[in-house]
Amino acid sequence: MPISSRHDGRTEDESALSGEDRGAKRPGVGIGAGVGAVRAANAAGAALGELVGGLGTALLALLVLICSAVTAVLSLAGVGLLMTPAVLRALHALAGRERRRLGRRGPEVIGPAPAPTPLRLALVDATTRRELRWLVRHSSLGLFLGLCGALLPVLAVRDVAFPLYWRLLPEGATSTSLGIGVAATWADALAAGLLGLGWTAIILGLSPGMARLQARPGRTLLAAGPDTDLSLRVAELTATRAAALDAHATELRRIERSLHDGTQNRLVTVTVLLGAARRMVARDPAGAEELLERAQSAAEQALSELRSVARGILPPVLADRGLAGALSGLAASCPVPCRIDVEAPERCAASVEATAYFVVAETLTNVAKHSGARQASVTVRSRGGLLYLDITDDGRGGADEAGGSGLAGIRNRIAAHDGTLELASPPGGPTTLKVELPCGL
Repeated sequence: MPISSRHDGRTEDESALSGEDRGAKRPGVGIGAGVGAVRAANAAGAALGELVGGLGTALLALLVLICSAVTAVLSLAGVGLLMTPAVLRALHALAGRERRRLGRRGPEVIGPAPAPTPLRLALVDATTRRELRWLVRHSSLGLFLGLCGALLPVLAVRDVAFPLYWRLLPEGATSTSLGIGVAATWADALAAGLLGLGWTAIILGLSPGMARLQARPGRTLLAAGPDTDLSLRVAELTATRAAALDAHATELRRIERSLHDGTQNRLVTVTVLLGAARRMVARDPAGAEELLERAQSAAEQALSELRSVARGILPPVLADRGLAGALSGLAASCPVPCRIDVEAPERCAASVEATAYFVVAETLTNVAKHSGARQASVTVRSRGGLLYLDITDDGRGGADEAGGSGLAGIRNRIAAHDGTLELASPPGGPTTLKVELPCGL
């Protein structure tokens, strides 16, 4: 039978195969489109998170701006001059918080040297002027964009879901989130749903640009200017890196020493006892049984020491019960009565929580060994992306980092996270250790 030809010169079989090939390629196109949609949704979700995070600092910026304006007006009568240092400190603190927020969402914003708070120096300080310009922009444009980031998802969900519940609304209720229109038919309800799809399209298409626009004043005005000497910041980061490496090396030496001096010796004892028992089992069964009991006891001690070393690397109680539960366990095992007060609603990075745990553990060990204290307290607070530790005891005081009490190691651990440590321990006590750690991601 002759094979019929098509007008394009291909046989029917070839055309069928080509159709199968085209059909086989279509799923790949669909998968690519699905991946693109997922990426767009993820980018929009991240952008909304940035906008809402910026909304928090924008509200604070508006409050500081109002306080600054009131202070400027009262300064004409001389009263505001007393308020100026406090307002400037609030401005610098808010600018530092915004730098940390932007650093968590993208490249680090390296700030200049600390700005002065006396009025006479602040008037001629370039950093203060740049922070004031950022304050005005962020409390206006940043606040508006942050409100958009918070409201757009609500409007989209409300309008998209309107056809599902419009019949349950009272008669005459507005059908759209814009406050206009009343749905009387299904067509009206579907129109409101189309408006919700429009909000969704705006979120997917514009929210990343809105987030960049909101962050731009902070990245340009709060970063160190071109005339700022960054050598001090470079030296600080170099010292921080060195401290992190020292802390890591110290921790490795501690683990090696624990395994070598404790667990390894126990296992050697187990090996020797098992060998002796094997040789004695035929001629002296009772003696072999005694050696086996000793070997079992040594193996149990080795297992206990291994568990202790493992807990020292990263306590599993942190993952199971969080920082509050882990610190409560430390307080329960401390020879000195210890009160724990933890308010940390947001979890920090695992490495930060581990550092906080070890700082408290080492400090309470020092309190029990050296302070002669009758009681101690540990206060933990989490706010503004920072974790604050305050450890106090009523001992004899006189703690010194050079005295071999482990304080230098604690400082190195904290410096590895770019945190700070303040120690106040006058002779006669009390001793207070204040630690500030960035929560991390």
